[in-house]
Amino acid sequence: MRYRRVLMKLSGGALAGDGGWGFDKQAVEHIADEVLDLHQIGVEVGVVIGGGNIFRGELGEQWGIERAEADNIGMLATVINGLMLRGALNARHESVDVRVMTAIPINAVAEPYIRLRAISHLEGGRIVLLVAGTGNPYVTTDYPAVQRALELRAEALLAAKNGVDGIYTADPRRDPSARRYRALAYDTAIRENLRALDQSAVLLARDHDLPVHVFDFDQRGAMRRICLGEDVGTLISKGADELA
Repeated sequence: MRYRRVLMKLSGGALAGDGGWGFDKQAVEHIADEVLDLHQIGVEVGVVIGGGNIFRGELGEQWGIERAEADNIGMLATVINGLMLRGALNARHESVDVRVMTAIPINAVAEPYIRLRAISHLEGGRIVLLVAGTGNPYVTTDYPAVQRALELRAEALLAAKNGVDGIYTADPRRDPSARRYRALAYDTAIRENLRALDQSAVLLARDHDLPVHVFDFDQRGAMRRICLGEDVGTLISKGADELA
């Protein structure tokens, strides 16, 4: 086993499927199955969830909503997604204990995020869904994903992407000569601004030597294969660049 404890970063759009908005039953069940697959092989799993299927920043701009307010709406959207995913996980496997922990206190529906309590949940075999980012505006879910991974002593961050099987030298949809990186150094990702994650998130991962796996979440079993030692997608680390 390569990793015993991981944090998964999941976009809100993953819950919407091809529709882009709201919830798609097959997409949500796919997410639940992939998370449960890791849990069943003994990997401790935390999940940071975005809210883009409910509210996106560009909507705030279109409607004249200031950034801080728009980010607050987005954080509440992640809480809804966490509750939806908890429901789907319990529907697929009733005996699995799933906890939603939020950076914004909403005690009636979720636990407050407390670092040591979250670690205790993971050690107790519970799946932990982390919502509301850091509880502060002006931050996307990329940075909180790296921050929570470090706080919870995760061995790696699994950054799930939709329809993209890794990081490329250029946009493969526009440049047919683009090649996928099998391995990518933190500094290269930052210098070339490859947009795998927010620059601030990559910097934080680099400063604390947190491996980040970027992979296509549509591939069934991808996270299991990564945790068992297989190279899937692109690994961002302190190692040398390597093209597939």
